[in-house]
Amino acid sequence: MTDHVHDLASVREATERLLNAVAKLDNASLSQESHLPGWTRGHILAHLARNADALVNVFEGRPMYESAAARDADIERDSGRPLEEHLTDLRDSGARFLATTEPAQDWQRTVELRNGVTDLAANVPFRRLVEVELHHVDLNIGYELSDLPEEFTDREIAFLADRWSGRPDVPPVTLTGPDGAPVARTGGTEGAPVTLRGPKDELLGWLAGRGHKGARLTVAAGDRLPELPAL
Repeated sequence: MTDHVHDLASVREATERLLNAVAKLDNASLSQESHLPGWTRGHILAHLARNADALVNVFEGRPMYESAAARDADIERDSGRPLEEHLTDLRDSGARFLATTEPAQDWQRTVELRNGVTDLAANVPFRRLVEVELHHVDLNIGYELSDLPEEFTDREIAFLADRWSGRPDVPPVTLTGPDGAPVARTGGTEGAPVTLRGPKDELLGWLAGRGHKGARLTVAAGDRLPELPAL
């Protein structure tokens, strides 16, 4: 069972780690490319702040975003701000999110996210943790997939493996560690089974479309690394 109290503590820690790293940047570096195509570092920071506010909306029963167009416009509007404004916004929006989780509430209720996706309220803190941790990596400032906490990596692998399960456009895939021990299984039932082998950070990179995207994983002779659709 998800422990939302534990996850909220992890969100606090990850947010502080992010803020400390971002504080070492300068204004010029914010306009440089991130690991996400088409987004600067400023775009990522703006997205993280607005995502925190969007999750406040989720907890309070409002639509997560007014619309997809409004979400994109807000990120674009805020992306070019100076560093201090980004830091203040990240800190304040993160505090608003945490404050929304403090009152007594039904953590087993169903809440609605983007595009009609629903989940238990208890799972939302981990979703915020995913945003903070993976986008910290996306900033391209020295925090890599291999730096992610082991517990987070294990849970995100399991989450993404489940997300890709049952997809007809993804063959049956077994993810294994360097020693060949199974880590997770994903994909559908069509096509020849594939086994991917490598360290967990590389497995996560393949599942999340990040890092080397599986280029450093090994596959059996004759197998090809499956290409996953965009998240």
